[in-house]
Amino acid sequence: MIWSGEPARRSNSLLEKQPNPGHRIADLKLPFSVFLALRYLKPKRTFVSIITLISMFGVMLGVTVLIVVISVMTGFDRELRQKVVDWDAHILVGTEDVLRNWRDLSVKIRNTPGVVGTAPYVQGPVIVEFRSQRLAPMIRGIDPAEEEKVVPLKRFIKKGALDLEGESAVLGVELARKLRIDVGDKLTIYSPGNLGEILDGIKELEKSKGENERKAVDKLRDVVLPKELTVTGIFETGHYLHDSEFLLVPIFVGQELYGLGDALHGLTVKTDDPYGADRVKRSIEQFLEPPEYAQTWIDMNSQFFEAVRLERTVMFFLLFFIVVVAAFGIMNTLITVTVQKTRDIGIMKAIGANIWQIVCVFLGQGIIVGLFGTLAGLGSGMALVRYRNEFSRWLASTAHIEVFPKQVYQFSEIPAVVVPGDVAIICIGAFLICCIFAFLPAYRAARLDPVTALRYE
Repeated sequence: MIWSGEPARRSNSLLEKQPNPGHRIADLKLPFSVFLALRYLKPKRTFVSIITLISMFGVMLGVTVLIVVISVMTGFDRELRQKVVDWDAHILVGTEDVLRNWRDLSVKIRNTPGVVGTAPYVQGPVIVEFRSQRLAPMIRGIDPAEEEKVVPLKRFIKKGALDLEGESAVLGVELARKLRIDVGDKLTIYSPGNLGEILDGIKELEKSKGENERKAVDKLRDVVLPKELTVTGIFETGHYLHDSEFLLVPIFVGQELYGLGDALHGLTVKTDDPYGADRVKRSIEQFLEPPEYAQTWIDMNSQFFEAVRLERTVMFFLLFFIVVVAAFGIMNTLITVTVQKTRDIGIMKAIGANIWQIVCVFLGQGIIVGLFGTLAGLGSGMALVRYRNEFSRWLASTAHIEVFPKQVYQFSEIPAVVVPGDVAIICIGAFLICCIFAFLPAYRAARLDPVTALRYE
């Protein structure tokens, strides 16, 4: 009896020391479904765990790319609008030919409700030459005192000053770089505005003889003779198109180059609200006579804004398919797991687990993968947005890849604006897609017949 009792006591003591799996689950204070989902996700260096990591990386990559692209496109749209508003007037009043009654018109426009200021301008293409280099930028003839009421040009001056007294000019920084010109240099300008006069002079020269020929040559020389301007300043707006294509000159120089006399090409108008310019435009149109017209800054750049908006929408839907592909990876992983765990499913159903408990086991796996992938994508996306310009410069210097060429996109740096609503839609949408794709194999697993599952080999 003594001998027979020893094993009993010994076995009882072993049972007391043996950890109870049920106690372990209770100690963790995790629901049955969550505990098993975490257990199945534990890496075992199998093909399934590799697919799980790839699926999680796919979700992260999709969320990262979406956040970066949408933030950059939003920033591009807002920066483009801001650059246009900073350089161009809110409303442009012009005509198909030249504006002659501009002084009376300017008084009427100034008295229009919502108008802050007006300024005269002359604008058109010219040919500039410096040390045998020739380019064809746009000149903008302005009155600096009046123009400051419409566009604050002084804050864009990078070198020199906005000095347009006498025969002088102020260039964009990219135009100055192309010409290799600096403040104090002399710039030669040829205007295509007198092309008709040149052709008429040549015809007159062909018909003339003797004294008349000399007079015709002198007249033609006066027409062809270029303007020589001193560069007094260099400006930088950050908008590549403005910095590379514009040359500011005094308004009388613009009038001389285009042979306008006292006439203008138009008037620029500043309103109290840039986005309310359309309302002010309708008020101005009441005293305009055809062929005079008025255009807002949105009308003049509508194609750019519409193209950016359309591209942003298309990119969002196209890139969202990266998340969908990653969700297919999650679904494939769970299908493989449910096949491997068929006997486990049968045991769970045999001991009383209901359909939704089993669904939650495998759905929990998909939710965990989707959640961690989304959070990782959110973190990497925000970091990439924060250091986008540094990353772009690193790519340009090491791999010689221009991610955002300023000649194409017209910005010196990559703009970006993080809109919390867009980020929330991306993250919630990605997570929900992962959950939906995870639910399908989870529900299929829960519908297995327990007898068939227990017989599975």
